Amino acid sequence: MLNSQPNAEARRLDALHKLNLLDTPSSEAFDRITRMAASLFKLPIAAISLSDANRQWFKSRVGVEHDSIPRLRAPCGQIADSSDVLVIPDLAQDDYYRDSLLAAQGIRYYAGAPLTTNDGHCLGAMCVLGTEPRDTAPEELSALCDLAGMVMAQIELQHALGRVDAVSGLPNRHQYIEDFHDLQLDAGDNEQRLAVLLNLATPDQLNHAARAMKSTYLDELVTEGARWLREEIGRGQRIYHVATAQFMLLSPPGRTLAEWLPKVEARMQRAQIIARTHHVATPSAGVVPFEVHHDDALSVLRKARSAAFDAMARPSHVAVYSHEEDALYQRRFNLLNDFSAALTSRDQLRLVFQPRICVATDACLGAEALLRWNHPTLGAVSPGEFIPIVERSGLAQATTAWVLDAALRQQHTWRQAGMALQVSVNVSAANLSEDGFADSVHACLARHHLPPDCLELEITESAIMEEPLKAHATLADIAALGVGLAIDDFGTGYSSLSYLQKMPADVVKIDQSFIRDLEHGARQQALVKAMITLSQDLGHRVVAEGVESEAVLAFLRDAGCDEAQGYLFAAPMEAPAFAAYLRW
Repeated sequence: MLNSQPNAEARRLDALHKLNLLDTPSSEAFDRITRMAASLFKLPIAAISLSDANRQWFKSRVGVEHDSIPRLRAPCGQIADSSDVLVIPDLAQDDYYRDSLLAAQGIRYYAGAPLTTNDGHCLGAMCVLGTEPRDTAPEELSALCDLAGMVMAQIELQHALGRVDAVSGLPNRHQYIEDFHDLQLDAGDNEQRLAVLLNLATPDQLNHAARAMKSTYLDELVTEGARWLREEIGRGQRIYHVATAQFMLLSPPGRTLAEWLPKVEARMQRAQIIARTHHVATPSAGVVPFEVHHDDALSVLRKARSAAFDAMARPSHVAVYSHEEDALYQRRFNLLNDFSAALTSRDQLRLVFQPRICVATDACLGAEALLRWNHPTLGAVSPGEFIPIVERSGLAQATTAWVLDAALRQQHTWRQAGMALQVSVNVSAANLSEDGFADSVHACLARHHLPPDCLELEITESAIMEEPLKAHATLADIAALGVGLAIDDFGTGYSSLSYLQKMPADVVKIDQSFIRDLEHGARQQALVKAMITLSQDLGHRVVAEGVESEAVLAFLRDAGCDEAQGYLFAAPMEAPAFAAYLRW
């Protein structure tokens, strides 16, 4: 995974720097807490220490002359790394700290409690120090943690952007987090609650409105949504404005999902009517049952958002949090993050090759290059799982570039061994809208000293339809290079016949959904035969995908199909196995 320690430290430092505390004058609000710490412990030294990248800077200090020390071997730096309380009864007896700067200055005792933000970033420590070894009573540590909490409350008071949203007039995300923490302190053992997140509009609706509507549209949507919620929920319950167009509320104790869910669904029906009447918006609601002492504020908020997004596809526009669906979404998200690293690794990604066979002669005319991923911890990840995720992400262009380079490198190796055939590579919608894609294909061919006709690019109709004008211009440039073009998954798009006329394609590949079990369906046979005839009449060669039986092959031969691809001939093979297949 990508949650590495260096990234965590970068986020921690970013949280510290955003507060603008470093190198600022001391204030009585902080000095009062520091003096209280020294007095409670009856020690000469106390400090509010903030851990920067290479130093410990003191926002407030008692008994310390300098305002900073190096972070190396500083106990407060260890707290910043661990976010845990640290007590060192005697630095002179500690293997790690006996040679530290503090020990050299005569410090023998140290105790520190972490200064932690609501987002979990440790800024530094509230610490006390002494020149003699000593023990620490539990009540002293408890008091030190309370003082650290007072420091963070003061920091938040000075630097948080208030606790009430200016547009909705409702408590904001900061207040939700604080109230949730208070709820955990007051709740009984095993207390169950419900959280409901209302999403006023889908992400696409908000994006389109931002481009097409007046600038006050979102403010009006939020203001009316907040007003409606206050009327629906009443004065006795707090509503939080936790994101741009999202509101959160927590159930009173004792409410059950069976009791609350019908009420949420009824209110969402009314919300749909209002949204359709006054705004171009589709509200949705996510409901999360949670155990107060088991879940934290941000975890409940994330789960509620996940459920609200699932609700967008439900007729009621309400969904209860599903651990299974959430786990699937998180897996997709993690796979996408991990795939970025896979693109730069040497041993995770590889290509396999499936032969394309001449129906009339049984000769192998080419191969389709297919991407495979061996994840370092998950093992083999199905291409059906990771490729759709990657194609919808910002990694689509880099992935095609990787596949294209690897396929042409292998093509060069085969040609040096006397094996001349065409290799097909799949191209995504992102490539067709990419400026200079045809130039990058030409450059890759030149880099591997290969002729253009050794390569074929496969494009789906749906990919072309995302940006038709741009896609057709790109395809025309590629065709002008002499590179082959194939319409992949033919028959599954929305405008198959029109695209047959417009695309500068050489090949049409009939989708495997039409080919499997072809021998058992007369209507399906008639449809496939019509596809073959029409495509050939328009000047295209036809490839049938997913051929798995001799009966299907016999039908395709009688129908005049040009090529076939499928498990009847061979499964996708590693490069050495494919070379052996050709020689055999």
